[in-house]
Amino acid sequence: MAKVIVIYDQPRDQEGFEEYYYNVHIPLVKKMPYLNGAEVHQVLQTQNTSDQLFLFAELRFDNLEALNQAMSSPEGIEVQGDVKNLMPYLSKPPIISIVE
Repeated sequence: MAKVIVIYDQPRDQEGFEEYYYNVHIPLVKKMPYLNGAEVHQVLQTQNTSDQLFLFAELRFDNLEALNQAMSSPEGIEVQGDVKNLMPYLSKPPIISIVE
């Protein structure tokens, strides 16, 4: 299994972020081919960091090849391009990690 983990800090405009994220960005994500599941986790508490973490998103794929195919598909390219539309609500870009 391969995953994309996206970590968002506390938005400067939480209401605007949540509105756009859940009503526009997540529906785009769900259209990606080869996606086996997507979860969004609200951060309740953190330790050992001064970062103000807000949200984790986890996208699951069967393997790294499926993940790469999904990200290079028209839908995947659209999702990646849509991140810029989240930036007006954020103080900094999200952290994006690919894990097994």
